[in-house]
Amino acid sequence: FAELHAAVPGLPLASSRVLPGIVLRRDFAAYCPTDGELRALLVTESLRPALAAPGVEFVVDSEGQYQASLRWIAERTEALMKRLQSNNVKLLLSSVKQEEVVIYYAKLYGVSVVECLSSEEMALIGEITGVSPYAAFGDKVDREITETAVVTFCQPLLLVSRRCVHVGFASVSAFQPHCLILCGPVDGVNEQHAAALREAFTMLQQLFKTVDQ
Repeated sequence: FAELHAAVPGLPLASSRVLPGIVLRRDFAAYCPTDGELRALLVTESLRPALAAPGVEFVVDSEGQYQASLRWIAERTEALMKRLQSNNVKLLLSSVKQEEVVIYYAKLYGVSVVECLSSEEMALIGEITGVSPYAAFGDKVDREITETAVVTFCQPLLLVSRRCVHVGFASVSAFQPHCLILCGPVDGVNEQHAAALREAFTMLQQLFKTVDQ
């Protein structure tokens, strides 16, 4: 329930509404408008290529080597974004903050990015789509991209002064998520209404569970 409702103080209760899909309480790190169905990739690590394997020290002893390293990172990141574009991946959903070079090439190749998602939000998206987070690419930009989520829409959503991401997924089950936008004059009222609604949903769950048995 926590991931399927958003409390918005400063508005009358009558402004409350139900939206299809889910609302991520984050702004886009990069936003590239697109129409129609697209693909999303879930990641839990930075997509910036590493200069060395984990546990291996990489030593730069000249300005020339440093600049060459930056060029290599930029080239590999660009190649990765080209590959995502060729696979119709136009949305990155990341549980970590991505490096500036990733954001730059994402914008260049029309890939929107939402970062710093919580583990609960990532788990909910995984439950809806049946997709697991993809391991970091490192320097293997030609690695096959197999697990992507189908996104039916992806757009910014402004809740008073807070910028959010409104996204719809093609569900792999009968679960069709909707998000409750719960409005109220102050936070305390919203918290009371949210608690009452959660208790009501819990009661309904128990009722239908009993009927099914």
